[in-house]
Amino acid sequence: VVGCMESGQEHEIYRAREIVICGRATASKAMGALHPAGALYEKPVNLERLQQQHAVFRGKLEAHGILVHDVGDILAKDVDTSVGARMDLEDLAFRTLTYIYEPSPGDDTKLESYASDRYKRLVVEAMSVPQLVDVVLTCPTVTVKRSLRDTGATASYAFDPLSNLIFTRDQQITTRKGIVMSRLRSEQRCREVDVMEFCWKKLGHVIIGKIPEPFYLEGGDFFPAGPDLCYIGVGPRTTVDAVFYMMKNNWFGTRRIAIVRDDFDRSQERMHLDTVFNILSDSCCLMFEEMMGKDKAKRRMVDEYTMTDFTEENPLGFYSLSRHDVEFSEYVGEQGLNIIPIASEDQLEYGCNILNLGDGIILSVHRPSARRIARSKFFNGSVECIEFSSVTAMYGAVHCASQVVVRSSPAPLTCIPVSRGH
Repeated sequence: VVGCMESGQEHEIYRAREIVICGRATASKAMGALHPAGALYEKPVNLERLQQQHAVFRGKLEAHGILVHDVGDILAKDVDTSVGARMDLEDLAFRTLTYIYEPSPGDDTKLESYASDRYKRLVVEAMSVPQLVDVVLTCPTVTVKRSLRDTGATASYAFDPLSNLIFTRDQQITTRKGIVMSRLRSEQRCREVDVMEFCWKKLGHVIIGKIPEPFYLEGGDFFPAGPDLCYIGVGPRTTVDAVFYMMKNNWFGTRRIAIVRDDFDRSQERMHLDTVFNILSDSCCLMFEEMMGKDKAKRRMVDEYTMTDFTEENPLGFYSLSRHDVEFSEYVGEQGLNIIPIASEDQLEYGCNILNLGDGIILSVHRPSARRIARSKFFNGSVECIEFSSVTAMYGAVHCASQVVVRSSPAPLTCIPVSRGH
């Protein structure tokens, strides 16, 4: 059977139709909260408040008619009723669970068998659905060695939890063409891409490509801005070689690509483009005030690439450099965007990290910035503000904590055939 799934977003301002979040993976977040800095968090986290605030976030999205999926729910989807879905989740848990045998003199073969794939398969097949989901999200390693009593074996446990999976923006980008799987910089987050790839396939969305080694790409650096243009940041997280790889494979689907270079700042507090910039409408945007201007120490510079005829000789395939070293605020002004500046103290409170739900509806986590947007003569939509401090303590806000996989478009999205098997 051949099906057809619409996957893609043409412009940040179009109506969001389908979003993936991750608010219910409590075991992995609880482990991360034990040592915030080691889990890449900014501050200590109150998990109860985090769950409450994230539930309000989901409620806001659903109140606007958006289909919302939670990663935990996707993993568990149909597992109780479909043998195939059950086996797929078991296989993912099997690959995630690691057994290590630590031998001692005089061990017998039975002890070694407790660390075998056969034994691990028996364990996984006996698990409940919540157990399987917890295994996938906590990535346990069990070390087995000899004991002189009882079963003859003892075990110690270590975990590599996906404590940052709440930020579903980064593991992929959704372009006009569809979903491209990222490659994340931080060692703590590498396995998140595999989990999200599993989720997209389970939902029936086509993945058009994956970023290979040694390149890095993170979703917080990408903004679609229509069929003519998209923005992608390069700096502490995304590398320019990953962008070139996407150009060569024609995965952006826009006539022009603006590479926004963070050459001078490269700060953890401004790790992604969505921490310093956001698109509010076709005529205005947010921008971190201290990077606006050619003389600013934290400025961003733009290299623009334009689609040309494909040639084998061109290392970028369909694209060629058309402009370079244009200061970012100057560049967006040329695209017809009026800038609402966000002050340094407000940027640190995630004033730029809004989520555009489309049709002029903006979701913010910082009230002073929300009021600044609402007051601007350049903005004609509506702004809603939610309490999200327990999530921002983990180094991200509502744009970071969502992946929009489908937005409505004035023109029909390209329909990609999906093979469903027989």
